[in-house]
Amino acid sequence: MKRWLKPIFRQGGVLKRRLPVSIQLEKWMPLLKHVKRWLVYSGVALLLLFICAFGFLYYLREQALPASAISQTSQMLDAQGHIIDTFHAGENRQSVPLKQISPYLVEATLAIEDQRFYDHLGFDMKGMARAAVVNVENMSRKQGASTLTQQLARNLYLTHERTWSRKLKEAMYTIQLEMHYSKDEILAMYLNQIYYGHGAYGAEAAAELYYGKHASELTLAESAMLAGIPKGPKYYSPYMDMKNAKDRQRTILQTMVDQGILLQPDAEAAGAELLRFVPLGTSKQAGTAPYFRDYVRYMAVDKLGIDERTMSEGGIRIYTTLDPDAQRAAEEAVAAGIPADSEQQAALVSVDPRTGYIKAMVGGRDYRTNQYNRVFAKTRQPGSSFKPILYLTALQEGVLTPVSQFKSTPTIFTYDEGRKTYSPSNYNSKYVGDFINMRQAIASSDNIYAVNSIMTVGPEKVIAMARKLGIESPMKPVPSLALGTFPVSPFEMASAFSAFANGGVRMEPTAILRIEDAKGEVLYEAQPASSTVVDAAHAYVLTSLMESVFETGGTGNRVSAMIKRPVAGKTGTTATDAWLVGYTPELATAVWVGYDKGRKLTPVEARRAAPIFASYTEAALSAIPPKIFPLPDGVVSVYIDPQSGKLAGKSCPDRRLESFVSGTEPVEVCGVHGEGDASGTQDSGAQAEQTRHWWKQLKRWWSN
Repeated sequence: MKRWLKPIFRQGGVLKRRLPVSIQLEKWMPLLKHVKRWLVYSGVALLLLFICAFGFLYYLREQALPASAISQTSQMLDAQGHIIDTFHAGENRQSVPLKQISPYLVEATLAIEDQRFYDHLGFDMKGMARAAVVNVENMSRKQGASTLTQQLARNLYLTHERTWSRKLKEAMYTIQLEMHYSKDEILAMYLNQIYYGHGAYGAEAAAELYYGKHASELTLAESAMLAGIPKGPKYYSPYMDMKNAKDRQRTILQTMVDQGILLQPDAEAAGAELLRFVPLGTSKQAGTAPYFRDYVRYMAVDKLGIDERTMSEGGIRIYTTLDPDAQRAAEEAVAAGIPADSEQQAALVSVDPRTGYIKAMVGGRDYRTNQYNRVFAKTRQPGSSFKPILYLTALQEGVLTPVSQFKSTPTIFTYDEGRKTYSPSNYNSKYVGDFINMRQAIASSDNIYAVNSIMTVGPEKVIAMARKLGIESPMKPVPSLALGTFPVSPFEMASAFSAFANGGVRMEPTAILRIEDAKGEVLYEAQPASSTVVDAAHAYVLTSLMESVFETGGTGNRVSAMIKRPVAGKTGTTATDAWLVGYTPELATAVWVGYDKGRKLTPVEARRAAPIFASYTEAALSAIPPKIFPLPDGVVSVYIDPQSGKLAGKSCPDRRLESFVSGTEPVEVCGVHGEGDASGTQDSGAQAEQTRHWWKQLKRWWSN
């Protein structure tokens, strides 16, 4: 007999019986099968999604980031490491390592821009959620949630257009940045490229622009001010709106307090600090050596092969030889040497003869109105300043000595195998009317003596000597060459005379010491070539002769009181040009004055080169004790009688100590003033006279 289940409940007045569990399960089986199938499919989908995500991330990890179009500012530095110029393609950007950025600026930037930067993986989910709530409440985009990495990706690789494709690319590049770089590297890149307004990109350029200092030197107050600018440079730049800038600064300082970075008193003190800003449009290097800077850029691009794009965008550093003190002295000497209302121009270039380093360069009186660099002008006749090259040739060839004599009277010279004649004249037609020696000829700038000398040694040999001294300007082997009738640039003259000062060794003029790329790797390093033009003995004898230019009766005597140290040189004057090219053991300098259009000089205008030379030389060497020109081996000094050119006898009234290359000194004793043997007093007397000469120079320096 079948067993009936006991009714267990009543429904609608009708008793229902309980179904077996197996039957109840059968009722749910179709649904369970659907759930099972869904779970399997979901698991497979999740697995596929994970595989795809892993593959996508792996793909991003292996893919190289696109090349950044961010440029860096290149710099030019003087010999003391000061920046004298920057080059950039519309963006002033200077990249520095993170350790060279003030920690205050780092903390202030993180506090206001991305406080969870070191905790997230490129996307701040909590920040995004908070921003979404705020934006929904305000029904507008009141708050953003971009992390520093997202901002960096956008600034490095993308435009700022608002499209879904741009947002997708931004997300991809953000992930790649987080994969390829450490957090510190990302932070450094961000701080080196973010825009701070007024053309300044990066913390270093901004610190220089606003405060005139390096990013590493920024204070807390300065850092908080800078950190607020990138949000809106037009609104938060202290140059544009100081109130907005201060409000933003205090907001950042309070945020740093809220995050436990600062104490409240420190934040309040920083907010109350009065900041000093560099006037907009000025910089430390404004106006410094503009002609030299142009020359360096020309050398880097045209001679060393640095392309223009690298120069403007590559962040290179060009280390130069410019001495800022010497440059300042040169600019002041030129400015003071010519009246402000005069149209007369001037050029000055100064070289260290020991190294060839260019220490100062002034290519004109006002770079803003005329950028033509007259230092390299090959249109100016050097006049008598060319004569030392002639005399050095004659000494080296052994055809003349310091006591060789020619008569200073109007003379007609015949050349080209008698087919041509040349009739030079002295300045203002002044002649001694008697025989003079080389020292007298150099001191008084006698033209007749010079032409006699070139006719003796041969103009071809003079040109050959000029080439050895670095003069490349065209010349012809004619008698007038002796008087500097063929144009030569001040640069060439300074380089040539530097060999005289350096014992006959010419060092190649050098303006660029080293060029480094943005990573500090050396792209170029100078190795100046040197060449021995003449031996040291001949160079010393010429220098001794050229010292007489600044002694009594010399053409440079009027500025001798301004120069408190041993100096040698030569003046040069033509109808349109006036020169003084001279040197000390430390500096060789060429000064030219004249008019750009070849206008004739008045006597007053022609006398302006020497004071400029003297003023510059003393100012540039003011911190250096005076030095005598070193006496090399192979030089002997004996007393001579200037009138006869022979060894001075005991009774010679005007005897003078003269230096000779050993073996070229006179051996015959003067007999014009009576008999007498000179040999017994020559050596001791010469040594005593040299000592007195050195002591005289020292006393002149001390007394002035």
